[in-house]
Amino acid sequence: MRATTIHAPYDVRVENVPEPVVQLSTDAVVRVLRACICGSDLWAYRGEAARRPGQRIGHEFLGLVEDTGSEVGTVRRGDLVVAPFMWSDGVCDYCREGLTSSCEHGGFWGSVGYDGGQGEAVRVPFADGTLVRLPKEAASDDHLLSALLTLSDVLGTGHHAALGAGARPGATVAVVGDGAVGLCAVLAARRLGAERIIALGRHDVRTDIARRFGATDVVAERGDAAVEAVRELTRGQGAHAVVEAVGTEQSMRTAVNIARDGGAIGFVGVPHGSGTGVDLRVMFDRNIALRGGVAPVRAYIPDLLPDVLDGSVDPSPVFDMTVGLEGVPEGYKAMDERTALKVLVTA
Repeated sequence: MRATTIHAPYDVRVENVPEPVVQLSTDAVVRVLRACICGSDLWAYRGEAARRPGQRIGHEFLGLVEDTGSEVGTVRRGDLVVAPFMWSDGVCDYCREGLTSSCEHGGFWGSVGYDGGQGEAVRVPFADGTLVRLPKEAASDDHLLSALLTLSDVLGTGHHAALGAGARPGATVAVVGDGAVGLCAVLAARRLGAERIIALGRHDVRTDIARRFGATDVVAERGDAAVEAVRELTRGQGAHAVVEAVGTEQSMRTAVNIARDGGAIGFVGVPHGSGTGVDLRVMFDRNIALRGGVAPVRAYIPDLLPDVLDGSVDPSPVFDMTVGLEGVPEGYKAMDERTALKVLVTA
């Protein structure tokens, strides 16, 4: 089959690799219908996250079950399923508590020795704990498939950030970062009932999507100017709930400085370049909570899925470029150069 591999910084290829097969009784093999490129994939693409030459890449996909091991009971051949960006066994202490991202037997797609999502098919460990079955009729609805694909990562991650920040009815939410996760955090904050949502971003195409998703205000400034602008919008107090969806030291500093005393920050931006950390004394003095981390998206899918299916939540506009599998290297280039927000990969 064909699958995406990474060999060196800026060297992503689509190559022939062995077809996946069921290896363990708890496995399934999924034929991929839709995949996509994540902003976090760019850290490997740029050489800022180590990868072995030839390692698979990609962690967001949905598709049709092609084969299952003898112990798999929740999905069967022909089912349309979505996979969260990590596999999990569904039965360990962490999974039972809803923290599937800390599963004792979990892992990430594209890890050494495992398939990545940007390929024709994927072997799925712990299929019962990992895969979520979708309505079969969705397979013929391109728009719905795109929306459902976001359940594999960005919608659940945005939801995780909004929950961590304490988005709720009547609250003011500020979102630092205008990538796909930040935009999905805007959507999640609206879904959770936030009264006011301030999106921080300077790219018109992205902030237009933010407004479509529910942002009531847009702040294009950065750094101290952004802090001043948010404070001006909030009577000098800042936001009750702040989402940090970038991962840099500057973005975290901005998040802290625009948070209201007694507020919270939900951080889901993969940390990079933040060696000096944040000033805990500032957070201590102002009673600011910090929550977030790797989103347990498998635990969120059952809650989010009905709203995606009925169209009350439609995250599909985050995809602004579509390629076939052979076009994945161009998709990476486009996202790296910021000419694309998020690239959809079709079978």
